[in-house]
Amino acid sequence: MHAIRHHAFGPADLLRIEELPDLLPAPGQLRVAVHAAGVHLLDTSIRSGESFGAGEPPELPVVPGREVAGVVDRVGADVDPSWLGRRVVAHLGFAGGGYADQAVVDAARAHVLPDGLDEPTAVAAIGTGRTAAGILDLAGIAAEERVAVTSAAGGLGVLLLQGVRNAGASALGVAGGPDKLAVATKYGADPALDRHDPAWPAQVGELDVVLDGVGGEVGQALYDRLAPGGRLVRYGWASGVQNAYDDPQRRVVDVLGPPIMSRLAEFEADALAAATDGSRVPYVGAVFPLAEAAAAHRALEAGATVGKVVLLVDRPAR
Repeated sequence: MHAIRHHAFGPADLLRIEELPDLLPAPGQLRVAVHAAGVHLLDTSIRSGESFGAGEPPELPVVPGREVAGVVDRVGADVDPSWLGRRVVAHLGFAGGGYADQAVVDAARAHVLPDGLDEPTAVAAIGTGRTAAGILDLAGIAAEERVAVTSAAGGLGVLLLQGVRNAGASALGVAGGPDKLAVATKYGADPALDRHDPAWPAQVGELDVVLDGVGGEVGQALYDRLAPGGRLVRYGWASGVQNAYDDPQRRVVDVLGPPIMSRLAEFEADALAAATDGSRVPYVGAVFPLAEAAAAHRALEAGATVGKVVLLVDRPAR
């Protein structure tokens, strides 16, 4: 098999493709011939050694990646052989070995892909999509509320915009630069505001809800525009600044960790169903070959991507 590994924590150039022994599924597991693997901002912080989210530092060397889609080509003991040949998608867990042309996963965690759902979109749904499903569920957005979404052109942002509009609420999107504003507008932001424009906060108006994964100046500016009784739903602080909010009339709802983790299977199923029926469809905006995982990380860290970033495995025809 071929896989991307890094043997130390540091810059993206440490990601190298290597030839490794084929994986063998343990009892209860499937082996997936990977066609697509998801790339997440957390992957870059794990690789750098700067942050490990809610997990522990992985043992080195490590194959990054947590989301894969492909075809089952081998099953472990006690697994129904009818899995063989099925297209599946799965979340592998923290630093789970997804940047490879093979992956193993417990059969209980794999989802069969419905016809019409391609592997890159499924990869986006099983990871980023399940997070969006959880945020939207816990945010409890009501019809006619006015909702702001940060990083509105990112993989998570475009799903949240769709979810806000599905709830009958209006969505304001904050993104950076003309290309990202165009993506946010396409997925329902009205208006879409450019965070690079110093005047953007003055254009926000009063808000009922803020869905924020950025924090820092952007998060604070939006929090300051919440109406009394409004709420900021926080799912990260990509800016590196976790703001301290202290107005009891404008509460903060932290949704990552146990609120979402305890319901992962439910949110995965919800995200895949929404991607299939068209009600909340991921946008795969940046695709790289597996061997160019380092370039994918550099682009993501530089803020040069829109939508979900996906690695594709070039599999020879048989």
